[in-house]
Amino acid sequence: MTADRPLSDRTVQDAVFIGVGELPSGKYPERNFMGDLVAASHLALEDAGLTPHDIDTVVLIPCLHSFIDQADLIFSRLVEELGLAGKAKSSFMVHSGGSTSDNAVRAAGSLIGTGEAENVLVVCGERWGSAPVEDMVDMLSFNGIPLEWEVPTGLTFNAIGALIQGRYMHETGSTPEDMAEVCVSLRKWANLNPNAMYRDRPLSAAQVLASRMVSDPLHAMECPMMADGAVALVMTSAERAASRHDNWVRVAGTGGCVSHYSIGQEYDLPRMGWPKAAEQAYNAAGWGPEDIQLAEVYDSYAAVTCIGIEGLGLVPPGEGARTIASGYTSPGGRLPLNTNGGLLSAGHTGVGGGTALLAEGVRQLLGRAGSERQVEDCRRAVIGGSGGSYMDSQVMLLERVDGGVGR
Repeated sequence: MTADRPLSDRTVQDAVFIGVGELPSGKYPERNFMGDLVAASHLALEDAGLTPHDIDTVVLIPCLHSFIDQADLIFSRLVEELGLAGKAKSSFMVHSGGSTSDNAVRAAGSLIGTGEAENVLVVCGERWGSAPVEDMVDMLSFNGIPLEWEVPTGLTFNAIGALIQGRYMHETGSTPEDMAEVCVSLRKWANLNPNAMYRDRPLSAAQVLASRMVSDPLHAMECPMMADGAVALVMTSAERAASRHDNWVRVAGTGGCVSHYSIGQEYDLPRMGWPKAAEQAYNAAGWGPEDIQLAEVYDSYAAVTCIGIEGLGLVPPGEGARTIASGYTSPGGRLPLNTNGGLLSAGHTGVGGGTALLAEGVRQLLGRAGSERQVEDCRRAVIGGSGGSYMDSQVMLLERVDGGVGR
């Protein structure tokens, strides 16, 4: 058990992050899926000051590039690769698309809070960058898109992004230039991130608007590039963290709203479920948007992020794109947003894209983001995830806690 307190007194808020590991995102045909998962796991464990044998529970985040690799995860191959066969108590998978990291943390936190787990490894990997392009195009043309009604129309995920962005621009008066500047802001952060896919490629709004039109109003450079990547996080109880670490990151509050399945059934595209999910999270944490120093919000398309930060109360309604374009969220701005470069510039690693944003939030709060992009004295952050055809809005509020062995 994690402590002598009765189970009724222990909650998900007893669960904390103590380590994070990540591999560079991009196209790496020389790497392989299981090798990436093992490497990211070891990086996270080293960051946490633990070894694989300290882990009793593995929470897996799925891949979408290969049924075979997915089956290996389900059948516990990673446990064997980490040398935990016969030692791990549990290995299981959580899946809700781009919001999986939010739900994986809830699951891991609940196990820790009730004493069912001591040290949990949350890990994901994806090979979208090296997988056959035709297979990935097919996957993004069918998964999560109703076969009866929307697939026959030719709807794909880029078209869904275009529908959202077009409606957002119409309702808010945001211009193509405003939307392009969202991509530019994210690229500025990616240029500071050694793990980002586009770490060495600057971007201008003119380049974005000159790129090929994919699905009006989306240009090619407004669409995320599929990438290989892997990330892992280590969670434990606050009691254990205090015995070994100077600081850690706690889950202060969460909230969520599942608003639709088919994008055609989402009646409020420029808002979706963000306000409801945010209200739940702020009420649970006891603090609000004015206290947030860092935001990591799902950004497969510019409008998705703008809608998210508006719904979270970080900027006025309808002003998301213009606020980002002003430099407010860029390096040196007042509210750092997607400091790893986001899906649009760090690379879209499938379900792992949201996990990479979570990992970046934890890394920033622990003060381990590196001198170039570390947000000074960052103590409170919001993580926002969305899965499928943006079917849900998930909010997780994180805060840094000091007071362990170094105190």
